[in-house]
Amino acid sequence: MNQIVKLDQVSQMTEFVTLQGLLWPERGISTEREVYFRLRGAAGLSEKQGMIVTNIGGKIKFDTAFNLFNLGKWQKFCGLNDLHLMLKGKGRFELIVFQAMADKSWERIYNEIISFDDSGEFSVDLSKAFDAQQGGILFFELKSLDEGEFHDAFWRTRQKPLRQPRIALSITTFKRERAVRESARRFAEFVKTSKLAPFLQLIVVDNGQSAEITPSEYVTIVENENLGGSGGFARGLIEAEKRGVSHCLFMDDDASIHMPALERVWTFLAYAQDENAAVAGGLTMANHRWAMWENGAHFRLSCKPRDMGTDLREAHQAFRMEHDSVSDPATNFYGGWWFFAFPIAFAKHRPFPFFVRGDDISFSIANDFKIVTLPGVVCFQDADFSDKESLQTLYLDLRSHVIHHLALPNMEISRPLLLSLPLRFFGRSFLQLHYETLEALNISFEDVLRGPDFFAENADMSVRRADLNKIRKDEAWKPLDGPVPAQKIRFDPHKAWVRLLMKATLNGHLLPFFSHYGNHRVLRAGERGRIRETWAAAQITYLDGNGKYFTVRHSKTKAFKQAWRMFRNTLRFNSQMDDLKAEWREGYNRLATDQFWQKRLGLQAGPVAQDDKSQPVNS
Repeated sequence: MNQIVKLDQVSQMTEFVTLQGLLWPERGISTEREVYFRLRGAAGLSEKQGMIVTNIGGKIKFDTAFNLFNLGKWQKFCGLNDLHLMLKGKGRFELIVFQAMADKSWERIYNEIISFDDSGEFSVDLSKAFDAQQGGILFFELKSLDEGEFHDAFWRTRQKPLRQPRIALSITTFKRERAVRESARRFAEFVKTSKLAPFLQLIVVDNGQSAEITPSEYVTIVENENLGGSGGFARGLIEAEKRGVSHCLFMDDDASIHMPALERVWTFLAYAQDENAAVAGGLTMANHRWAMWENGAHFRLSCKPRDMGTDLREAHQAFRMEHDSVSDPATNFYGGWWFFAFPIAFAKHRPFPFFVRGDDISFSIANDFKIVTLPGVVCFQDADFSDKESLQTLYLDLRSHVIHHLALPNMEISRPLLLSLPLRFFGRSFLQLHYETLEALNISFEDVLRGPDFFAENADMSVRRADLNKIRKDEAWKPLDGPVPAQKIRFDPHKAWVRLLMKATLNGHLLPFFSHYGNHRVLRAGERGRIRETWAAAQITYLDGNGKYFTVRHSKTKAFKQAWRMFRNTLRFNSQMDDLKAEWREGYNRLATDQFWQKRLGLQAGPVAQDDKSQPVNS
């Protein structure tokens, strides 16, 4: 798409620019109603007609996670000083607009009886009503005074945007044909009616070369070698640059978001005072779409999701999340690549060839982005991350976690902490009898010691994936043909003395004949990370949700063989740490570049320059 749009084109469409419209429940995405609106009394939603119907006394409230307006955020990051609320509907209502400040009484900044005009609209200027010094959160509620209808609402401004972002959405997919086709279809349907269609386009990078999506005016397909998420998103960024867009938006291939959230992102980027502003999308839990899994995250030794477990149906929890998000995040804040929009000009470092796991963390932290989260800009995942944990994911996690602290100067930590990082991974799997995982973790640690060129030479991970598959025997999922194995619990892991004994004996590994009298446990796949449940276990059976299982058993021989290997690797890591830091910082600067990816993807001839003058990592 090569449409050229003048700077004032959007603001000339109307006197007002919509900053935020309403999001509504959507089948296939989320129908958790109280995340969007609350109905009380004589009020009901007509999904078919796309409106809420009311009678006398019926109330509609928008003190909800996806439809509140974070005034403080818009004032701080965009300098907002002109704000209007426009409603669409029919009938007479009492309209109350609240300004909710953190740790203070809420203010009713508007409270009037309103009627919609012949066009079905009502608008109120709130610019002088709210307290510009206090910021806070705005939301409104309507009380019906007779039979009425409510259709929609828009927070608007007469301020002109500072820029007109042109955004290329980049989706990387591998053998998830159905999901990515549905995402492309939903995007194509959305742009047909969106006023922002001239500013949006979708690039699908097909690592599996199997998606078979029909290209269109707004959708482009790029077949790509399977170099994981790192290679796919690097290719998407290269393609976005070719099209001359200003921003790129990385998204997962299922792209399970409300498409109108794209308009919220575009508008925020248009008004952001900092040119390096980026938007990180949140993510809900798979089993509860009302619960936040991550609203951006921090990284130090491990990933620390922000606002994990927040109940988005509860107004006070949603308000706390939004109040807290106005503060500038620390330099170790990052956004996941299920939804991450950023200005290309500030992406001085491209994805590092991790294949998957950790590439989004280093990309956010290495580049000078000012990352913000927005209400309703949230993805809905189909599978719990804890269910996805495996020998291979832990191999990938350990190496990226160590590399972040080696390669990024602003992530430098003390020598003892850095030495403890691989031991944390190892210790957890050791206690849980995952001896094949221990071997994979040793390989991961050794790959870090091999240096950055190993990652360049193995960007497709084909050799390592084959190696890990050879290791995986006991920890391979198998169909459960018979009954679920019975539990045998002689030692209650919830009793303090049992846990103390098991800690002192490395979960029975120092006790003779422990395999004969230790517990036999049966756990769900998502409980793999729960140490307490596995204290005193000599056998653990894991069950997934698809009728499969695997069983691991106590073995002193396997445990101490891998422990000795990890000990030797740790000694080597300690002795080489200073040299490794220098090697990894130089290698990161050299490999997280367009030059590397264009060569690796076969997009240009010639070797990657060993003395590449790329931008140094943030210090």
